[in-house]
Amino acid sequence: MSEQPVRVAIIGGGCAAITAAFELTRPEHRGRYAVTVYQLGWRLGGKGASGRGPADRIEEHGLHVWMGFYENAFRLLRECYSELGRPPTAPFAEWQDAFHRSSFVGVAESSPGGAWRDWTGYFPPGKGLPGDPLTAQNPFTVTSYLVRTASLLGALLRACQARATAGAPPGPRPDEPRTASVLTAEGLTESMGRLFKYGLLATLAGLVEAVGILEAVLGSLGDYPPSTVLRLVNAVAANTRHQLEKLAQDDDEVRRLWEVVDLSLAIMRGIVRFGLVTDPRGFDAIDEYEISEWLRLNGASQAALDSAFMRGLYSLALAYEDGDFRRPCVAAGQGLRGALRMFFTYRGDLFWKLRAGMGDVVFAPFYEALKRRGVRFEFFHRLEKVRLADAAQLAPGERPHVVALEFDVQAAMKDGEYRPLVDVKGLPSWRAKPDYAQLVDGDRLAREGWEFESFWDRRKVATKTLRVVDDFDFVVLGIGVGGIPHACADILARDVRWRTMVDHVKTVATQSFQIWMREDMNALGWPLPTTTVSAFAQPFDTWADMDQTLPQESWPTAPRAVAYFCSVLPDPAAPPNPFDVDYPRRRREEVHRNAIRFLNRDIVHLWPRAVRPTGQFRWELLVDPAEVAPPGPEADESRFDSQYWTVNLNPSDRYTIAPPGSIRHRISPLDNTYDNLTIAGDWTACGFNEGCVEAAVMSGRLAAHAIAHWPALEDIIGYDHP
Repeated sequence: MSEQPVRVAIIGGGCAAITAAFELTRPEHRGRYAVTVYQLGWRLGGKGASGRGPADRIEEHGLHVWMGFYENAFRLLRECYSELGRPPTAPFAEWQDAFHRSSFVGVAESSPGGAWRDWTGYFPPGKGLPGDPLTAQNPFTVTSYLVRTASLLGALLRACQARATAGAPPGPRPDEPRTASVLTAEGLTESMGRLFKYGLLATLAGLVEAVGILEAVLGSLGDYPPSTVLRLVNAVAANTRHQLEKLAQDDDEVRRLWEVVDLSLAIMRGIVRFGLVTDPRGFDAIDEYEISEWLRLNGASQAALDSAFMRGLYSLALAYEDGDFRRPCVAAGQGLRGALRMFFTYRGDLFWKLRAGMGDVVFAPFYEALKRRGVRFEFFHRLEKVRLADAAQLAPGERPHVVALEFDVQAAMKDGEYRPLVDVKGLPSWRAKPDYAQLVDGDRLAREGWEFESFWDRRKVATKTLRVVDDFDFVVLGIGVGGIPHACADILARDVRWRTMVDHVKTVATQSFQIWMREDMNALGWPLPTTTVSAFAQPFDTWADMDQTLPQESWPTAPRAVAYFCSVLPDPAAPPNPFDVDYPRRRREEVHRNAIRFLNRDIVHLWPRAVRPTGQFRWELLVDPAEVAPPGPEADESRFDSQYWTVNLNPSDRYTIAPPGSIRHRISPLDNTYDNLTIAGDWTACGFNEGCVEAAVMSGRLAAHAIAHWPALEDIIGYDHP
């Protein structure tokens, strides 16, 4: 008699949950794990869900771009596309077909007069592609980051030197670090003595030489007395400040370079002072500090801390406690880890923009691959309770475990199984709304406006209880941390660690909108190639030109441009009542007003030719999927109603942030307190503790390891990151 497979119930359909399903059903396991995914509503994706609306337009939960350091995420997605083996004529036959490589990234800064200026940089392609096998030289170490930071510092100083002496030849590019020579401790002392004796640090040329010495030293930090190294860093910092602050007064380009130089020096000084190279905790050792606080402790100027560069890092991470722009917060260790990985370990390009929605590029391929492997999907299942065994009835030595999962069934299927995908120009895609024709009483549900993805709509057609042994053996809880208080009351009642985690791991609500326009970006006054810009005017401080998605849509009148905007959304003074069914509608109206005000007031700074002489947005630019003829110049803001905007309020949809002091309260997917339960999500202790696709995928791989001891921990890239 053959061995029965281990039945795994995976709750949720976001990146972490789907990763766990993919890992547990690998052919290497030979069918050992039978996986069922239970999903709220009609689509997978979690915070990355997308759907096709009118004119097959792509409607996202927010602005989703992948980064070139997403090693785990790209590795699994590449495997998925390879496994699907789409024909060469199919849209996105290969994984690279599904991405647009983006080298231009910018931040915006305001001037005293209220104008905004963009500082956009070109990031040259990095060697290899994300997801390629790593080389023997591990880039994910504190020492590697120190050397790369010194290399960047040298390149920035050479740029300032060229700026100060017009016509001087440029130095090596920042992405091409020079080979650092070996320097003995005696040689370091001699070199420093020469620099100080002859006053060479008082010139930019001397500073460039000093940084070359520093780069060599940082590559073998343990060979030198820390006090000597710190003396060299401090000397470089003091003299650089003296040289560049004067140049920066009359040259905005030098000022911007100086701000990055200042931050780089603070990072190097802090890593040396805090002993992070040898501390086994690595960057985690400083997570009790806020990143700006830590940089200030290590000499960063207030100007650098207030710079557009720093604001951009906060904005990209949506790192504002309670959605309050006055309260930026990122734990210092995770802030450094995120920034240094972003800029120093990317492969291919810094940003990889999707050519369609996250649902089309990521979740539809995974859904198809998992279906082929035999994974079952139960849509329209809302988790209501994770029930634990009664502690009083546990046998001696028996560990606590999940005995039941209680669901509300939101809709019944006419044919027993919901088929979620729709073909759009040959590309399997998700609908923006459920296919009511597949639902029992679908016409009635549509008329009554059942909101299947809303936490506040508790309507159901049935209940379902799954029991351990009878229905499942293991549970992967892949919902957001915000959903834990509602679904896991049993665990919170008896486990102080879970209560502490829920109290300290913070999330924020987000808002976003997308507009499709009849003129291209160049005609609107944006002169650069496709770009992602952050640190812009609130309440929508991050935007991206996403015209690479337009060929995948089916407009009667084809737009020439599409732009996505997103940001945090401030929380109300008091938490919303869970029975206030009108709450989501009111917040959506708030986002609608925010977007119209933003377009009328702020968009002129990005697209100067998108506004009328009165300063108001040219509403006739917007393309309505239902329009018969283009509107005239008298069009008003009611045109915005034809566009797309959303608000992410549901507890599981809120974005995870990493405030100081919070990360030590995260629980790992490897935690074995509960015999048959593991957790998965970017809110867990996963090695990259920030809200992003890469963190979620790392967590999902860890959850699979907790059950199957696969993948090996050393194969989870960056999990052992110092």
